[in-house]
Amino acid sequence: MFDTDPAALAEQLTAIARSLSLEQQVRLLTGADMWSTHPEPAAGLRAMVLSDGPSGVRGQIWDERDPSLNLPSATALSASWDPELAYRYGQIAAAEAIRKGVDVVLGPTINLHRSPLGGRHFEAYSEDPLLTAEIGAAFVRGVQSAGIAACPKHYIANDFETERFTASVEVSDQALREVYLAPFERTVRDGAWTVMSSYNAVRGVTMSENDLLRSPLCEEWGFDGVVISDWTAVRSLAAAKARQDLAMPGPNGPWGDALVAAVRAGEVPVEAIEEKVRRLLLLAVRVGALGAEPDHRPRPIIDAGFAREAEARGIVLVRNVDGLLPLRAPASVAVSGQNAELPRTQGGGSATVVPSEVVSPLTGLRQALPASIVSYRLGAVVQEGLAELPLDCLTDPETGSAGLRVRFTNLAGEVALDEVRFSSALVWLGNAPTGDLDTCEIITDYRPSATGPVELGFAAVGPTVLSIDGAVVLSAESDVTGHDPATAVLSPPVSTTEVDLEAGRSYRLRLEHSLAGSARLPGTLGITLGSRPAVASADALIAEAAQAAREAEVAVVVVGTNSQVESEGFDRTSLALPGRQDDLVRAVAQANPRTVVVVNSGSPVTMPWRSEVQAVLLTWFGGQEYGRALADVLSGAVEPGGRLPTTWPAEEADVPVLDVTPVDGVLRYDEGIHIGYRAWLRAGAEPAYPFGFGLGYTTFEYESVSVAASPDAAEVSVRLRNTGTRAGREVAQVYLSRPESAHDRPVRWLAGFAGVEVAAGQTATVTIALPRRAFEHWQQDGWALEPGSFTVEAGPNVAELPLRAELPADWQG
Repeated sequence: MFDTDPAALAEQLTAIARSLSLEQQVRLLTGADMWSTHPEPAAGLRAMVLSDGPSGVRGQIWDERDPSLNLPSATALSASWDPELAYRYGQIAAAEAIRKGVDVVLGPTINLHRSPLGGRHFEAYSEDPLLTAEIGAAFVRGVQSAGIAACPKHYIANDFETERFTASVEVSDQALREVYLAPFERTVRDGAWTVMSSYNAVRGVTMSENDLLRSPLCEEWGFDGVVISDWTAVRSLAAAKARQDLAMPGPNGPWGDALVAAVRAGEVPVEAIEEKVRRLLLLAVRVGALGAEPDHRPRPIIDAGFAREAEARGIVLVRNVDGLLPLRAPASVAVSGQNAELPRTQGGGSATVVPSEVVSPLTGLRQALPASIVSYRLGAVVQEGLAELPLDCLTDPETGSAGLRVRFTNLAGEVALDEVRFSSALVWLGNAPTGDLDTCEIITDYRPSATGPVELGFAAVGPTVLSIDGAVVLSAESDVTGHDPATAVLSPPVSTTEVDLEAGRSYRLRLEHSLAGSARLPGTLGITLGSRPAVASADALIAEAAQAAREAEVAVVVVGTNSQVESEGFDRTSLALPGRQDDLVRAVAQANPRTVVVVNSGSPVTMPWRSEVQAVLLTWFGGQEYGRALADVLSGAVEPGGRLPTTWPAEEADVPVLDVTPVDGVLRYDEGIHIGYRAWLRAGAEPAYPFGFGLGYTTFEYESVSVAASPDAAEVSVRLRNTGTRAGREVAQVYLSRPESAHDRPVRWLAGFAGVEVAAGQTATVTIALPRRAFEHWQQDGWALEPGSFTVEAGPNVAELPLRAELPADWQG
């Protein structure tokens, strides 16, 4: 048994660490494989498994035979402005981790929305450090309440994807402390057991070697946990001298025998190694990998109902002319847009999980409106990648059962792996065969459900050949630009060819992918056999959708991004919707003024037609229950409770902070503390929809505000009234300002918020505590509280603050 007293426990773990040889100690500090740490029987230590999150827990393998709960994206969660919901989200993630045999969930992602062009925007919470901190800390507490470790990432200033492995960020101390470090400080002070160091450098020093790992992370905030590297982010022995603890993945890396030799030569202190091992052992105690398993672990569950609830809570209604929504049992609904049938429920990259099912908006609407005629037209092609082939159209030719035959062979012609799979989109992250491999072969009998032309093809890096009934129809050798290994595995380039197929006829598809000489990471591979629509006339698709809308009572257009727009590994090049979607919306709106547009993107897009339609819903990447959650909101079964966690621009050119591209290897955060709405306010520019904005199916009036102050904090009470005819949820937001400050400050900044449910015609008072830090600024020698008065403003969003109060100059006593 381990002592519960921290000091005594540290002594016990130090003794265990010292009982191991130097070789045993160093072995523990590099992963055993892609996803797990080394066991050490001599210490009673089992291996610990780490897994990507944060919007689901994949486990050690990417495999449709072991599906995961696909939760709504981080932007959807933060749009709820609800830390309690985030706590439950973390609990669900922990239960999934337990079911998958995972000890550490690699999330939450608490980098900031510095620029809407950030490719991983969907995976982070907000442009505001306080909102990010509140949601992220609640997620961490929820995960760790079940004895599973959370891993806030990526520490620090990894708010872009372009050159993320090599770029260095130049940022001021003030911006680091007040903006970028703030969410990490909160999650650490709330007890995070691990933190992930990022790929990028800050001020010329890569983060796995950077002193920022020691201070403020440990020396100021008291972090006693394990610093885990992002995968391959440890590149030298210098990281072993820093506060970096665990180098992932393994078993190969820059430490190993070289680190043993460096310690023996006195180049790395033996005490540094012991401390790293002790912290790893402490993590093992916390997750039950050393000694007894935590007794408070929940029963593993897959709660699809929570995915539905969380998405509905995050949907943001930004336009609703004449109360078109909620829909009131329309006789007919014309649905269009490719994302209505093939939605994006999660962003691309390492955060991706494989769900057991996905409910599309089209399916959700048809289920919610059984008495309505719900038609569908494609309208516009969105995807640039491939949709996997439907499982019910695929047969393994050897067994005659559903699926595909996947076979790896080596250079000697021997079979290294032969198995049946149930998805034509396949990814191996560390679990693919290794050695002298020659070929990966995929074979299936495909019976298409429709007659006509289709673009059939594959997504893969390297020489690949597709044949139909023995005849080669496509041969390509694709490569990826840049040096990001995630792109090659998770977003490989696509090659297609147009073929004419007949519904119900069986076609033998054979994909042969060469593995000889591949430079990929051992055990990794991404390859998809799939299709996309063959479009003879984009104009004809739009015309068909417009005609269907003209004949219907209501039109619903679902627009969004695709996997080539929002993903890990690259940043966005434009905020415009891909393809002809803007033209589709305009055509449908002209045909039917009662048009609702549903935006299925993880981050902001421009909407030049927004004033031409009656209703607009921003729905993010909605998780596997996306269609049902959307239908709940459209039908009025659930209130659209979301508020914007980031500013949505009208035009890309209006965005004050846009650049994500390093110049000569350096990305300069010259805007300092002024990102997001702070930058918009300083520039005097007006966005399409401001930070914190969101409508409901009822209305609220802010009646009064009062402030009670003490030397270390303030308490703001906001009274509001539901002036509508149905119950609703409002998020009261409190901002501070200091116009006459002697220091660089935002025009105003979020200081606190609270959600409240209010019945129709009733009033409610919410009390929001503002800690001392909300008023402080960072200066060279630390945090400081500037003497004098502060203005307190309250309201529904940063641009609409009807209530105001002043904290007098002597409020600090």
